[in-house]
Amino acid sequence: MTAAVVAAPADPRPRVPTRRTTELLLLVLAVLIAAFGYADVGWAIDGRVPAGTGEYAAGLGGMALLAHLAVRLRARYADPLLLPLAVLLNGLGLVVIYRLDRATGTSSAPSQLLWSGLGVLLFIAVVVLLRDYRVLQRYAYVFAFGSIVLMIIPVFLPAVYGAKIWIKAGPLSFQPGEVAKIALAVFFASYLASNRDALALTGRRIWRIELPRGRDLGPVLVIWLVSSGVLFLEQDLGTCLIFFGLFVMMLYVATGRSGWIAVGLLLVGLAIVPVALFEPHVHSRFTDWLDPMRSITAGQGAGQLAQSLFAFAAGGLLGTGLGQGHSYLIGFAVKSDWILATFGEELGLVGLAALLLLYAVLVVRGYRAGIMLRDPFGRLLSIGLASLLALQVFVVAAGVTDLIPLTGMTMPFLAQGGSSLVTNWILVALLVRTSDAARRPELPPAPPPALPAAPASDAGPASDGADGADDEPTQGVPKV
Repeated sequence: MTAAVVAAPADPRPRVPTRRTTELLLLVLAVLIAAFGYADVGWAIDGRVPAGTGEYAAGLGGMALLAHLAVRLRARYADPLLLPLAVLLNGLGLVVIYRLDRATGTSSAPSQLLWSGLGVLLFIAVVVLLRDYRVLQRYAYVFAFGSIVLMIIPVFLPAVYGAKIWIKAGPLSFQPGEVAKIALAVFFASYLASNRDALALTGRRIWRIELPRGRDLGPVLVIWLVSSGVLFLEQDLGTCLIFFGLFVMMLYVATGRSGWIAVGLLLVGLAIVPVALFEPHVHSRFTDWLDPMRSITAGQGAGQLAQSLFAFAAGGLLGTGLGQGHSYLIGFAVKSDWILATFGEELGLVGLAALLLLYAVLVVRGYRAGIMLRDPFGRLLSIGLASLLALQVFVVAAGVTDLIPLTGMTMPFLAQGGSSLVTNWILVALLVRTSDAARRPELPPAPPPALPAAPASDAGPASDGADGADDEPTQGVPKV
């Protein structure tokens, strides 16, 4: 007698490719591009490949491999472009910092590599330990309180580089506003997910703009007051723009009402104009923005903004080549605020456009994950984090090209700065988590239970008329 073979039940979930092999191949490409740039800098300056090229490639590749393994094991359906883009941007930043080290006689690249390692470790910790991003919604007000505390602490400390945004302890320094940005994004997503109906469905229409109710403006005014306080007390224009801009963008996504944008622009103008007129540090930046060549006409030499514009102009279409520019003449903060000028001069307009496209793809993939998510908190969190990255890139790029006043922010992943680099790695880790939830296949809904069979009738089949053949029986319901 032959034993019956019982077939294993088929998985009812649709098959969705994880794309982890694609991610691994893109990581290899990203590490090779960064290693080639490192070697090209040494070849341009010394006429030979630097001796530490192999160690640099191995360090960056090892960090990328560890991050990939964490994603493969804990977030196997995550977007395959997020991690390679972060590794490539981080690697290019290390290359340009090494190039500027050779010009200025400093050694910032090794410490930046250590900060990169710490950022990757925190990335792995978030991916591994945060199984469900919705847990963050429970602690929304904890994040709000923590972000306010982080922003207030520097107010009582001495100003560094003209702004009170740093906490310094000996040779170490920390910028708490970087961490506060992510904490506020979590709080905004939670608040808007809970109150989006009241914000979207009520209000009054003035001309073609739908304005919100006065009572709904309360939280917005609180955020405006906090952002304005940061601007007045810390002389930090960039943080004010990013905090309030983030909230207004998330409000628009949650409600779809253009009136919030009008209210946001009005409140930002009310906060910035008085500070720009009366606070010396911010006023000087507005003056440089309106006339970047004023120091040259006054016989004082070219200022930083003028040198930045000269660097972009010298780069032309294709650039001077890595290691062959003169952007180090910008001087102070050339590796942080002004690092984009080095890219513009040595890689040209083509290289700069490619760099900005990398950021654009990273932002778009974050938006894509948010659109695919069904729960309002996850959607707003993913779009808010991507918008946070987009705002920071815009503020920095527009500042060094004289489109808006300089803010002193650092370019994500590129610029020298441990707190900014570590925070951006945490941001990418949260996007990995939301994209994993967005792409993960779901079990199909269970079929409804079968209705009980109709009891048999002794009188035979029921009929509504003389001809019973024209009648059609209903599903499980006896005829009356």
